[in-house]
Amino acid sequence: MRIFLPFAMSLILLASPAFADWSLDPQHSHLSFVSIKSGDLAEVNHFKEMSGSIDADGRVEVRLMLDSVETLVPIRNERMREVLFNTTNYREAVLRARIEPAQLAALEVGAIAPLTAEAELSLHGQTQPMILKMQAARLDSARVMVASREPLIIEAEKFGLSQGVEALREIAGLSSISRAVPVTFVVTFVAAAE
Repeated sequence: MRIFLPFAMSLILLASPAFADWSLDPQHSHLSFVSIKSGDLAEVNHFKEMSGSIDADGRVEVRLMLDSVETLVPIRNERMREVLFNTTNYREAVLRARIEPAQLAALEVGAIAPLTAEAELSLHGQTQPMILKMQAARLDSARVMVASREPLIIEAEKFGLSQGVEALREIAGLSSISRAVPVTFVVTFVAAAE
């Protein structure tokens, strides 16, 4: 079972005096999740497509395309899309949060600072609150990188995914698949000139 998420995806930052809006740079962003099956067999998976933005008021939105799940096994990708995520009806996961723009406006190039934000993750028709604990780094005047400081734990039951996990377990003939999935991310946002 897996979920991103995200989200988680993930968030981040700021509007500085020189820039008003920020866009997620998918080429320099990555979100991974770990699925654990049959007790202690762990596999690292990721999503290939995400987008996001932060506006001048600090509203953050990150979208994860569930069809882009990548487990490195084509049949497993297909099962994840069809059986777990049901991407015909639920194409994306969306993380929304709000940060204080001034919180990081003073972050100098090369500086790193902790960042915590309250967020909501929408996945499979369900929305759940979560706390994101991150580390933010100002790469230059136009780029900010944010990474998870602690993994997010996404619980299948909270998003109505338990039946999908059980179906995957039966199809694969496994003794178990964990219904709690750790998620980590590194995302980069690029500022747009005003």
